[in-house]
Amino acid sequence: MSRTCSLLGAAIQTGASQPGCIMGPAALRTAGLAAVLSELDWEVTDLGDVTIAPQEPMPHANPAIHDLAETCAWIKALAPAAQKAAAEHDLPVFMGGDHAMAAGTVSGIAAHAASLGRPLFVLWLDAHPDLHTLMTTESGNLHGTPVAYFTGQPDFEAYPPLAHAVDPRHVCMMGIRSVDPAERARIKEIGVEVHDMRALDETGVLAPLRAFLARVRAANGLLHVSFDVDFLDPQIAPAVGTTVPGGATFREAHLIMEELCDSNLVSSLDLVELNPFLDERGRTARLLCDFTASLFGRRVLDRMTRSY
Repeated sequence: MSRTCSLLGAAIQTGASQPGCIMGPAALRTAGLAAVLSELDWEVTDLGDVTIAPQEPMPHANPAIHDLAETCAWIKALAPAAQKAAAEHDLPVFMGGDHAMAAGTVSGIAAHAASLGRPLFVLWLDAHPDLHTLMTTESGNLHGTPVAYFTGQPDFEAYPPLAHAVDPRHVCMMGIRSVDPAERARIKEIGVEVHDMRALDETGVLAPLRAFLARVRAANGLLHVSFDVDFLDPQIAPAVGTTVPGGATFREAHLIMEELCDSNLVSSLDLVELNPFLDERGRTARLLCDFTASLFGRRVLDRMTRSY
């Protein structure tokens, strides 16, 4: 019997500094994401894109912040859409858009988990922890704030009220290699589990991932995976405006996605920070489709050889 999957786009780029993420959902559709998942015996429904109306500027005490009103509007629109998609489909995929999207998707999934009486766990695959508050961000780029927001940190009065915060001890970050001082202090303070690239070089990806998945299973939790393109090394995934050298390799990323598939624990997925304007003939979009296929059940021997 086929399981159900939904695709929901959010063409959000106001949280980032470089334009282009607005084209991310269209690029994933053009790369054939729906067809790839359908071939794996998933019943795929494309829900289209969430949209917001034009916003009046919203001032803030931190003068560096830009596009605050737009980000708040995206959270208000995405949270109920994500909750509805999770309630109606086995595994919704949210296509961004910059990582500010996760402030809406994860808060919506947290509400869905609460309605089931189950805890939500988040696997954060990213070069950055995105743990800035509205007062600590120096760049003003709000894609650096979603984890702090959905774990209920202070100084988010300007954002929509958070009904169900994610326990920071239920967040596992992998691939981290760019951390600001304020974020470093917050990691120690709130107990987020972080495996930076040095740790992954020392242990490999499987040991920490399997330990985290065991915690999710023991708690009967839901698992949301948030996959930022800059988790990957920019040599294999150039279509991102926040490149940081030394990211995950092709095989490391596939191994993570295959292990997630084997766990049968993943209940929702973000694909964010794809900037087709910076891509090479759709290379990164196709790569994201391949990684998503691994999460949905495709194995290496089933993959066609690509000639990038």
